[in-house]
Amino acid sequence: MPYETHLLSILFSYEGEHVSGKMLSEHLGISRATVSKYAQSLKSMGYHVESSPKLGYRLKDYSSLLIPKNIKRGLRTSVVGKKMLHFFEISSTNSVARQIASQFVDTDGTVVVAECQTGGKGRINRPWVSPLGGVWLSIILKPNVSPNETVQLTYVTAVSVAKTLKTFGLDARIKWPNDVLIGGRKVCGILNEISATPDRVNYVIIGMGINANVDVAKLPLELREHATSMMRELGKPVDRVALVKQLLMEFEENYKLFHVQFSSIIDEWKSLSDTIGKRVEIKTPTERIEGDAVGVDTDGGLIVRTDDGSIKRVLCGDCLYLKMSER
Repeated sequence: MPYETHLLSILFSYEGEHVSGKMLSEHLGISRATVSKYAQSLKSMGYHVESSPKLGYRLKDYSSLLIPKNIKRGLRTSVVGKKMLHFFEISSTNSVARQIASQFVDTDGTVVVAECQTGGKGRINRPWVSPLGGVWLSIILKPNVSPNETVQLTYVTAVSVAKTLKTFGLDARIKWPNDVLIGGRKVCGILNEISATPDRVNYVIIGMGINANVDVAKLPLELREHATSMMRELGKPVDRVALVKQLLMEFEENYKLFHVQFSSIIDEWKSLSDTIGKRVEIKTPTERIEGDAVGVDTDGGLIVRTDDGSIKRVLCGDCLYLKMSER
């Protein structure tokens, strides 16, 4: 467990009581100066850590933690988030959600949330760096739809995230197929996993990773240029509990709409799209497509016009933006 996460979990276990720097130093196997540094880092991410030269350190209150009682207080949903599991550190919220969904029947709408992940994954099993300060969560769904329709849930999720971030004053845009951007930089990734037979969906796991109060400067060097966080864009930490509440409520509304009028979700997606109008290269498992992204169809396929004028419909793949001159 990373030192910051370990420190946070220790302070949580002391239920608001002070813990001396000496005790924390010995327990964590680090110097007292390093304990102080990590405590300050937790404060910068919005955790309510308080320090006193004489008394030590304490978690003043739990309101900054993504624990169920915080999120459920004032949560206006009927299904999503009514059951919730919280972890300080976990390999992946999707992996835990998958275990729950496969072992238990009554799990529709269950949310798994973590303060940090050690083995987060993106599309095509790519690593997803998930440090403290972010929002890493998965939602278990058991929709009564065909397996082919589950790809549409990526649109539902992306619209929900983008609209939620807009309530925080951020101009969030959606990059096809599963990213949310601010100012052209990635702030959120989405990963949907499905268990199904040819004609029946067993369950869908909707995984979301949002760089809420993540210090982008601490991300691996290769990620910094293309990533951002809500904290970076706003210049201050955000209330992650309020963020998750708003996100779950927004998601449930859009999930209901998905079942009756998916075209409305597509219209929202188009209005929030960063991809439509861009010159793109799409790599699928079987082909490479280059052209202009001109829209999405009623089923959620990306429409690309190639240089010879033909129209390609793509349901999944990696999307790279090209300069308009790259023809």
